[in-house]
Amino acid sequence: MSKLPEMLTIGEVADRSGVPHTALRFYEERGLITSERTAGNQRRYARAVLRRLAFIRTAQRVGLSLEEIHDALDLLPERRTPTKLDWCKLSKSWHGEIEARIDALQRLRDNLTSCIGCGCLSLKSCGLINSDDGLAKFGPGAPRLKAATEGGI
Repeated sequence: MSKLPEMLTIGEVADRSGVPHTALRFYEERGLITSERTAGNQRRYARAVLRRLAFIRTAQRVGLSLEEIHDALDLLPERRTPTKLDWCKLSKSWHGEIEARIDALQRLRDNLTSCIGCGCLSLKSCGLINSDDGLAKFGPGAPRLKAATEGGI
């Protein structure tokens, strides 16, 4: 297998990363990745963009928004590839958010057959579990499904 060149076309990046062309352009518009332009106005990406894309995809898989990912990548020098140490530092800063999401997902899993919207999914028993809409005092949404850090009960 031949070594990848230092600069890659959008097709090479898409093939190697598994990220569609459209997503690459979208990420570039959002400032998550950068490219240079040739004299013919074609995009060329530094080979290091592959690790940056892996970083973006992994962060998305743990539930981070593109805005949160952008903020994290802004902490790195523009063209530097995120390192293991970078990932370690950033992932530690996300622990609280990830724990809150896990809590919310566990609440959803545990209450899925009996809870939704107002917090009690069952229309037949809604008057018993949430009589007089007592859960309204916890604010909008489903307080039984929210993470405890977001006011869930």
